[in-house]
Amino acid sequence: MCQQLWVCIFKFLPITFSMELAVVSVLGADRVGIVAGIASVLARHNVNIIDISQTVVRDIFSMVMVVDMSKADIDIAQLRKELEEEGRRLGVMVGVYHIDVFRYMQRI
Repeated sequence: MCQQLWVCIFKFLPITFSMELAVVSVLGADRVGIVAGIASVLARHNVNIIDISQTVVRDIFSMVMVVDMSKADIDIAQLRKELEEEGRRLGVMVGVYHIDVFRYMQRI
């Protein structure tokens, strides 16, 4: 059994070598439109959602997405900036990490 959600996602996620993967995390007070707001930024830049997990615990919304940026029209730094702006508009915290950085962070 997986002890951490992150480990479960990466252990069973089918990944091809042509993908350029990133992790998007979202945390904040639950409200209408969070998923739509984040997904609209991704869609606008041709970023594909490969996997998504979300939960609400005591009105706290949490979401993790694994996204493929191989066909995106922006780089990860610009995506991070735009998603953070959208997060501020929605009242949530957003993090964007390259998959290699994220995997390394989970080892510590």
